Amino acid sequence: MARIVSLLPSATEIAVALGFGPDLVGRSHECDFPPEMTALPRLTATKIEKGLPSRLIDDRVQAIVTAGLSCYEVDAAALRALQPQVVLTQSQCAVCAVTPDDLIGALTDWQGNDPVLVSLAPDDLSDVWGDFGRVAQALGVPERAGPVVAGLKARLAAITATAAAQPTRPTVAAVEWIDPLMVAGNWVPELIEAAGGISLFAKAGQHSPWAEWDALVAADPDVIVMMPCGFQIPQTLGDLSPLTQRPGWQDLKAVREDRVFVADGHHFFNRPGPRLVESAEILAEILHPDAFCFGHEGRGWVRLARGTQAA
Repeated sequence: MARIVSLLPSATEIAVALGFGPDLVGRSHECDFPPEMTALPRLTATKIEKGLPSRLIDDRVQAIVTAGLSCYEVDAAALRALQPQVVLTQSQCAVCAVTPDDLIGALTDWQGNDPVLVSLAPDDLSDVWGDFGRVAQALGVPERAGPVVAGLKARLAAITATAAAQPTRPTVAAVEWIDPLMVAGNWVPELIEAAGGISLFAKAGQHSPWAEWDALVAADPDVIVMMPCGFQIPQTLGDLSPLTQRPGWQDLKAVREDRVFVADGHHFFNRPGPRLVESAEILAEILHPDAFCFGHEGRGWVRLARGTQAA
């Protein structure tokens, strides 16, 4: 048995999917799925106050980064006390989660054998599937990854096949940050395509780009899906005014046709792990409700009512 610390929610879910749930001994402050993971010692904390609107979060992050600091704190003493053999982290985004640089102090003068550091940095779905293999390899059981990934790919392929048979492919603006406006890139365009939509603005495998309001108005998407990074549905619902109060919002096709939705970005779209398939299911339910019903409505996504949009 290995002693594993995961400082990345998606890595925690990958480890559990590979059968290593019982071997996890520590987690990040955001590792909350499966629910039993919350019982593990929490080894990190964010320097960003909870509950801030997206604009203030961005301002705070920019100030921290400009000062050359990290957005996170690592409890070095607690990490050392756990004596992990493997530490799972990421190097894709210094704003989203703890990076190897954040661990330098915690790993300095480590007593005993240094833990194996597995740093994940997926850009697209192919990279995500590869991360299962990288984690399995580091844990000494490379053979476990294949069947798990095959099962996830089969579920996604079934969605793709049904979506391909639908008579329409709506254009989709996937909003990853509200203020300033950012659209979801990396693997999200692939999920949109698999669910039977056409991704606007962002390209698969490329980092999420900032977007101009005028560009959104000009594109006039058929569907808008809000999935802010790190936000659950209630927080997003409380932070929509920077978009919904803009001149021209009510004239957008998606707004006029009641096709604006809020999804749980924190637990689904922003976590490049096994639940990206459920993220595709959410999109399929949104884009083609007559063809798909996975039961995610109300939990993974909600429709934004016209009255709420005007608030």
